[in-house]
Amino acid sequence: MITLAIRYTLDPNELAAFETYVRALPEQIERCGGKFVGYYLPTKFAGPTDAALGLIDFPDLATYERYRRDIASDRDAAENVQQAEAAGCILKEDRAFLRRCPD
Repeated sequence: MITLAIRYTLDPNELAAFETYVRALPEQIERCGGKFVGYYLPTKFAGPTDAALGLIDFPDLATYERYRRDIASDRDAAENVQQAEAAGCILKEDRAFLRRCPD
């Protein structure tokens, strides 16, 4: 199992637009072959107010590669990305693969 970790830098004034983007993701991710683990948005209690984290599981790299192909051609996913881009809520994305430490 590998986990795709997406670290976002956000426009703090556009958090509502980012949340709208995130709410549409679970169905799109699952339909294209990923397992939605969760998205974590910033709070005003502690830490930066412009950082978010998304986690998506894949059984292997080949499944991730199929996911990337399928999500790129998914009409709903493309529309969701276009709306986020139009809102300007995502300033930067950093992607990394992580592996879980065995129990």
